[in-house]
Amino acid sequence: MAYKVQQVLWQEACDQLKTLRKAVYVLEWQLPETTEFDDLDSKAAHVLLFSDQDTPIATGRLTPSGELGRIAVLPGHRTLAVYKLLFAALLKHAELQNIKQIQLQSELASVKFHQAKGFKPVGKVFMEAGIPMQKMVCNRQNFDIPDVRHIH
Repeated sequence: MAYKVQQVLWQEACDQLKTLRKAVYVLEWQLPETTEFDDLDSKAAHVLLFSDQDTPIATGRLTPSGELGRIAVLPGHRTLAVYKLLFAALLKHAELQNIKQIQLQSELASVKFHQAKGFKPVGKVFMEAGIPMQKMVCNRQNFDIPDVRHIH
């Protein structure tokens, strides 16, 4: 399947971004909608992936501080190819912005997985939407696909 990758601004594509993220986080994961959208949305770089029918199927964001998150891929499209395209686009933006370290928020269950991929825990465990999370960081050049089932 051929995909189209597009970097978008929140102000121009918020309807599409919200639809994807609501489908994954609010409806599927049952997270409160109030925790899904924040002030960083208007400042972050967003990527949309479109199917060959030009339907939005995935999104992710990169904040100005280098935090990857809000990775939302619709069921039926959760393949390694989709995740690789999504992360490649976000990492390309990080490179263009000279962001040297990539951060993510990992569920505690995935910390060891991320450590094996070169991520290091930073700070204390915190709660987000009732889920214990750990901030993790790695150098952009060493980035490898994280455990996408457990980041937000």
